[in-house]
Amino acid sequence: MTSDAAALSRASRHATPPDRRKLADNVTGWSFAGPATLIILGFSLVPMAWALALSFTDSDLMSPGRNVGLENYRALVADPVFHQALRNTGLLLFLYLPASLVAGLAVAVLLNRKVRGIGFYRTCFLVPYVASATAAGLLMGYIFDRDFGLFNGLLVKLGLPAQGLLSSPSQAMLVLTVIFFWTRFGFSVVIYLAALQEISKEVVEAASIDGAGRWATFRHVIVPSVRHMTVFLAVWGMIDVLQFFDLVMTTTKGGPANATVTIVYYVWQLAFTYFTAGYGAAVAYVLFAGTLVLIVAGLLVARRKGAMR
Repeated sequence: MTSDAAALSRASRHATPPDRRKLADNVTGWSFAGPATLIILGFSLVPMAWALALSFTDSDLMSPGRNVGLENYRALVADPVFHQALRNTGLLLFLYLPASLVAGLAVAVLLNRKVRGIGFYRTCFLVPYVASATAAGLLMGYIFDRDFGLFNGLLVKLGLPAQGLLSSPSQAMLVLTVIFFWTRFGFSVVIYLAALQEISKEVVEAASIDGAGRWATFRHVIVPSVRHMTVFLAVWGMIDVLQFFDLVMTTTKGGPANATVTIVYYVWQLAFTYFTAGYGAAVAYVLFAGTLVLIVAGLLVARRKGAMR
């Protein structure tokens, strides 16, 4: 037997069996994924199961409560505050989502240029998104304050009447939508900007050579190239709106007269202000079901229109 053959024989005797190698790979993989899996189970799935069970009781979080079946879900039909929360959340979704997509793409196109100080401009649009929601809410609460706010002060200097803004039932939700747009808008800009930088310059140049103007290039080259990101941002924005809580908490607290109460804020009120946790869990699960339906419907429409790869 040659030396090479002998070495090969020794290596084959000491080789790890396939089953042992597979087990070692699994152990290595779970050593990395295990902690994250435990966190997901502990902080997501287990509370979800507990909340589902809670929604069939009249628990106040201090005691288990008694089983009431579907009574909490039936009560939602006649709950005026829940209906108001649905309308407010729907209005926010209707106003914010199209505006964030259209304006986000437009600003991203403007920022996708090599000009002096472009990094500073990009940062300016991202800062509101990464800033603390509490700080943003307090700042905007001061700016749009009816009596001492900067916005009303500017109106008075221009000779215009002061407005109720966050203190007006007819204006508060619109003002809150503007604040929400300002704090979330930068995310759409950054995502679209990343997608624009992936578009081949040769494609854009070819469109220009073929006689396409800026608008034609934007419509027939840029928009189709970023449509997959549009789907992502639409789904992300939908979830973001349906979970809207922090700015309501730091500005209006659902007022005036429930004019700005959202579904998530109403869940928080039910659980931690009125101590009707069972009923609050039922509202939360209606929100979960509605979110799931909207996302699936949106993805199906996007797939049918060819917006998903």
